Amino acid sequence: MSEQIERIKCLIIGSGPAGYTAAIYAARADMHPIMYTGMEPGGQLTTTTEVDNFPGYPDGIDGPAMMVDLQKQAERFGTEVRFGMVTAVEFSNERGGIHKVTVDGKTNLEANTVIISTGASAKYLGLESEQRLRGGGVSACAVCDGFFYKNQDVAIVGAGDTAAEEASYLAKICKSVTMLVRKDYMKASKAMQHRVHSLKNIEVLYNSEVDEVLGDNVVEGLRIVNNETGNKHDIEITGLFIAIGHKPNTDIFKGQLDMGADGYLKTTPGTTKTNLPGVFASGDVQDKIYRQAVTAAGSGCMAALDAERYLADIGVVAEVKAGDYSIE
Repeated sequence: MSEQIERIKCLIIGSGPAGYTAAIYAARADMHPIMYTGMEPGGQLTTTTEVDNFPGYPDGIDGPAMMVDLQKQAERFGTEVRFGMVTAVEFSNERGGIHKVTVDGKTNLEANTVIISTGASAKYLGLESEQRLRGGGVSACAVCDGFFYKNQDVAIVGAGDTAAEEASYLAKICKSVTMLVRKDYMKASKAMQHRVHSLKNIEVLYNSEVDEVLGDNVVEGLRIVNNETGNKHDIEITGLFIAIGHKPNTDIFKGQLDMGADGYLKTTPGTTKTNLPGVFASGDVQDKIYRQAVTAAGSGCMAALDAERYLADIGVVAEVKAGDYSIE
């Protein structure tokens, strides 16, 4: 007797703001979504101690608590949240085709629609002291966390356009910004380099790397090493921002979904549609520009609406169970 494979109308891969928002909209549309959280339920926000820039939280909220709220809201409308990692996919390239997914290398599923919200992971230096102080002064998002270091001394690591842009942002609110560039030149565009050098409270240190982040529970300083001379010196800072790039979590989709050389999924402009029918992408997995919780949530809403319209177009009607809520 063959094993019966579960068929899902809407499968959501990933559990950050994009995934949970998609789940809320999909559930309210009677699509009975099932979400697989991945190995980091809640995504990058679970490593953020304070979120002050998401609408609806006038006093701010810590990242993990916010993700718990989003999960409860998604579950209230009928989303089934499952802990597990999607390890393989076999997408159909036919309109109305069935997409095959494997979870944890052993559980096989089929889905009419798939919403990918696997996000992107910030690249870090890999130092023990850096990892220990993540959330205690070490951050990978100046726009998200810079506010908490107003009128304080901070440092940023990176040499590209993102690092230059974030250094310029920090310079507007912080007392001083020390920018560490590993080589003897910046990779940022000339325009961004000019902006950095025009700001008097930014000091750029070339041929410089982080040797150790100083502090027990919070960042208190930085030990910097010159990679040409080997000389080390300490500076006092309260915040360290890592701006050496992000890696989208798209490895399992390679060869099936269109993506850029950097791994970010490509979507049809103005939609969340990928190159395959019934497969949609939302959040940081397809957004390398904004990378904010609120923009991720917005694209999650778009993905659910796109999936709902796709199901209607191919004739898959959402079943309304007895006692379900009504949709106006």
